[in-house]
Amino acid sequence: MAEPDLPRWAAVADQLTWSRHPDVIFQPHGRYGSWFPGGTLNVVTNCVDRHLPANADQPAIHWEGEPGDRRTITYHDLAREVEMMAAALRGLGVGTGDRVALHLGWLPEAVVAMLACARIGAVFAVLPVPLPVEALAERLDDLAPRVLITQDGAWRHGTIIPTKARVDDALTAVAGVEHTIVIRRTGQDVAWYEGDRWLHHLLDPFRDTAGPADQATQAEPPSGIRGIAHVAAAPPAALPAEHPLLITWLANRRGRPVTAVHGTANLLAAAVAVHRYGLSPGGVFWCAGDLAWIAAPVHGVLGPLAWGDTTVMFEGTLDVPTRRRLWDIIDRYRVTTLLTVPSVLARLRDWPDAAPPEPDKRTLRRVIAMAEPFQPALRTWIADQFTGDPDAVADAWGQIELGGIVTVDHPVDAGRMPDTSPEIIDAIGRSARPGTPGELVLRRPWAGTLRALRGAGAGDAYEHWGHPDQQYATGDRVVRHRDPVNPGDRLDFLGRIDPVVSISGQLVSLAEVRDVLLDHPFLAAAEVVTRPDTKLGRRLVAYVVPATDTIPGAALAHELVEVVQETLGGLARPSAIHFLDRIGDDLAPDARRRALEVIAASITTPTPAHITWARVHAAAKIKSGHLNDGSSAS
Repeated sequence: MAEPDLPRWAAVADQLTWSRHPDVIFQPHGRYGSWFPGGTLNVVTNCVDRHLPANADQPAIHWEGEPGDRRTITYHDLAREVEMMAAALRGLGVGTGDRVALHLGWLPEAVVAMLACARIGAVFAVLPVPLPVEALAERLDDLAPRVLITQDGAWRHGTIIPTKARVDDALTAVAGVEHTIVIRRTGQDVAWYEGDRWLHHLLDPFRDTAGPADQATQAEPPSGIRGIAHVAAAPPAALPAEHPLLITWLANRRGRPVTAVHGTANLLAAAVAVHRYGLSPGGVFWCAGDLAWIAAPVHGVLGPLAWGDTTVMFEGTLDVPTRRRLWDIIDRYRVTTLLTVPSVLARLRDWPDAAPPEPDKRTLRRVIAMAEPFQPALRTWIADQFTGDPDAVADAWGQIELGGIVTVDHPVDAGRMPDTSPEIIDAIGRSARPGTPGELVLRRPWAGTLRALRGAGAGDAYEHWGHPDQQYATGDRVVRHRDPVNPGDRLDFLGRIDPVVSISGQLVSLAEVRDVLLDHPFLAAAEVVTRPDTKLGRRLVAYVVPATDTIPGAALAHELVEVVQETLGGLARPSAIHFLDRIGDDLAPDARRRALEVIAASITTPTPAHITWARVHAAAKIKSGHLNDGSSAS
């Protein structure tokens, strides 16, 4: 196993507060090696408690709800809230190693719950708020949490998602959840069952004085559910460096769930390194993305809080009540660094009523995009409209398996950012020439790498570590270019070799959906793409070429949809099946997929359509403005 960037990781370790310092930084063995062996610490000590002597009154969190309600939480407030929730969880029997599910949006209580779990050594997982009941039940069954924390309802785009009701429906198919803790958010009436508890009631015994959460409007739930043991506050547990902290889901493997288990010091060290040396020089930081996105807990919570910065959290969508919501939040809290996905930035560019403020009123010093390809034209527009400085706009890359962001092309402090020795290789394992796409591999270990894989499909996920001469194969297609602005090369990320997309917070492999379709005896070829969707963000659309003598019609389309759902689960289910007369080899795969996405977006009904290859070819020309390399006119 190759050696990591030991001097820089040692410097990162020196930034942490340890109960016991590690014996060494890294010990090679197995797939991932062991990080900080012998060391013990606690995330809460590092993210909250150590800031209290000098900065107790500094804002730790500026939170804003979609309807416009706001809270500012100081480090002193956060320490107290975390201590109380940790005591309440312990009163319910939650201990070291127990799993806690967080079915929550961006609420202050969600961050408090994460840190409370970390304080006592419990392991948390975030379940996306938009998950439908079936997917929610699948995840709860896979996670097997002892406690589930949710909210009565969640604001999303001006409407309320009935989160508690969905949880109740999901729990009818899941055993083992002992308690459901409910946060009052929207004030709507909810059904009540054995084991349900209001969060504010659980915290009452630990409050010095009554707080806002005590002002509940709903009638008291049935008697007999409020009593819990009054557990005195205990100090943060000194946990082994690789003690599990966070569980996240990967793309399903043929319907078999796979989760990544991330270690405590591993994730904390990576968050600390990336935040200050890659993302932010300090100040007010905002990670604008879904709470279930791994960047949210790692880079929106752990990173800024470990450095004693202020982090901004926003509950809703950026076009409610107006499309200027992003700029309002940036201005209100004087945000200096914004981390989000390129699609959010692209929507801002396309909204004429969301123009950025005048240059003399800008507070942003840095904008970082991640998780999607960052197109050069969009990047130039961001530099011009947001920061006024091309060097202040960065493209970050990372993966769930690696604990979030790993590289930033314009880092804050390149001399301190740990190095992974990235290399691009071609199909036969040779180093690719500049300008030639290939797969990105990492030659040196990264501290944030997962500690274990769980689930029936875990065996397939180990393919990242299947190459003897490289530390980690990412599965991402990348091309290296000479950077005209900075010395050295720039890596442009082109997407997945095996395309993986997020559907309502769950990763789905397009290649796996295609493979399931190709297993059907009535098909000769298939391709799967995505189309925009107002509810889930995106949905899958499948294009299939029927086998000879097969009748393409609604009956076959329905059968194909059912096969995918039975094999991979509901979120992998195509929203539409369209029939192609053929799939030609006169378009490169990327150009073919882009053209099929254009056609999918233009079809407004789920009724199967019959598409000619000539129409696909025409869509490719419209999309690119010219034929792609290797294509020819039909």
